[in-house]
Amino acid sequence: MDVQSAFNSGVQGFQRATEAADQAAVNIVASTSAAQEADAASQVPASNEQNIPDLNQSIVELKVAEYQAKASTEVIQAADDNLGTLLDVTA
Repeated sequence: MDVQSAFNSGVQGFQRATEAADQAAVNIVASTSAAQEADAASQVPASNEQNIPDLNQSIVELKVAEYQAKASTEVIQAADDNLGTLLDVTA
């Protein structure tokens, strides 16, 4: 396996995790603000209920993004360690 491709895989995984975390955060804000509006109105119209993201699912997606970021970090660290070992061997 090429060390550069391992770095790239780690970085791409980290970027995907960041995007997923951002989207989950947006969904959490949308669902909590919709819940606050529903409390103020004391009733959510049926058409708006379909557009509200599920808070539980958004929290799970945020946690998945966290683990994806941790895994990507470990990939980057492993590639760094391998590169260091290769440099030590060739030096």
